[in-house]
Amino acid sequence: MSELAEKAEAFRRLHQENRPFVLPNAWDVPSARVFEELGFPAVATSSAGLMVSHGYPDGQTMPRRELMQAVGRIAHALRVPLSADLVSGYGRGAKAVAASVKAAVEAGAIGVNLEDLDTASGTLYRLPAQVKKIRAAREVAGALGVPVVLNARTDALRQAPGDDAARMKEAIRRSTAYRDAGADCVYPMGLTDPAAIATFVGALQCPVNVMVRPGLPDLAELERLGVRRVSFGPGASYATFGLLKRIGEEIRQHGTFRALTEGAISYDELNRLATAKPPAPAASPAPPPAAPPTEPS
Repeated sequence: MSELAEKAEAFRRLHQENRPFVLPNAWDVPSARVFEELGFPAVATSSAGLMVSHGYPDGQTMPRRELMQAVGRIAHALRVPLSADLVSGYGRGAKAVAASVKAAVEAGAIGVNLEDLDTASGTLYRLPAQVKKIRAAREVAGALGVPVVLNARTDALRQAPGDDAARMKEAIRRSTAYRDAGADCVYPMGLTDPAAIATFVGALQCPVNVMVRPGLPDLAELERLGVRRVSFGPGASYATFGLLKRIGEEIRQHGTFRALTEGAISYDELNRLATAKPPAPAASPAPPPAAPPTEPS
C-alpha cells in the first residue's frame, strides 16, 4: 500500500494548487494510456464510458466485481494516479459503500467519486444517509493506510425540487455536509454558469470539481473563479463515438475515407498502449570524474 499512499498524496497535492488541474476520464487501458502519455498528472475513470464499453448502461447494472477488474487493469497499466468513479457506491447503506471503496483501493485506485443520486429511482438519497456513506468511505480508506481523495458529487442542481435558486441552495447545503463529513473535493453536477460557479466556490471554501460540458468557461476563467479540478466526465467517450459516427457516415454517404485516416495513430502505437509502462528507473549515482591523462614516459 506504500506506493498507493504516495500516489494518493501526489493526487491530493494537485487539489491544493492555486490553479485548476484537468482530470481526463478514461474508459479502458488504451484511453487512459493516451492521457498519461500526453502528460496529464492523473487519470480518472468515467462510469458511463467504462460501463458502456463493457455492454452495460451507466448506473449500477454492471456487477461490482467486473467494475473492479476493469479499474484494476487500468490502474496497473499507469504510472500516474487513478481515481475511480463508483457511481453511488453500489449499495444503499454505508457498509456496502465502504466495501466498494475498499475494493477500489485494493484494485489500485487512490481516489473515488461518490454521487448522491439513486440511479434506480432517479432521486437524491436523503442527506443523513449520504453523510454516513461519506464518513464510512473516509474511515475505510484510513484503515487501509491510503489517504484516498474522496470526491463527493451532488446532483441537486438537476434533481432537487424548486427553482434554480432553491436547487443551488440545496447543492450548497449537501456539499457543505459532505465536506464536513470528510470529502476532499465536492462536485456539483451541471454547474457551468460563471456567476453560479463563483457563488458555489465562495460558499464551500474547499476544492470544487466542475465537468467539461457546453457553456463551461475556459481554464483561465475557471482559475479566476477559484475552481480547482476540471474533469472530462463522459465527454471523451462522446467525442470518440462521435468520430466513429462521422467515419461511418462519410464512407456510407460519400465513399471516401478521410475521417478514418487523418490523424490516426499507427499499428505500433496502438499495440504500445496495451503494454504497461515499466517503473521509472531509479537515478543512478554519477560516475566519479575520470583521472586526468598522464603524460607518456
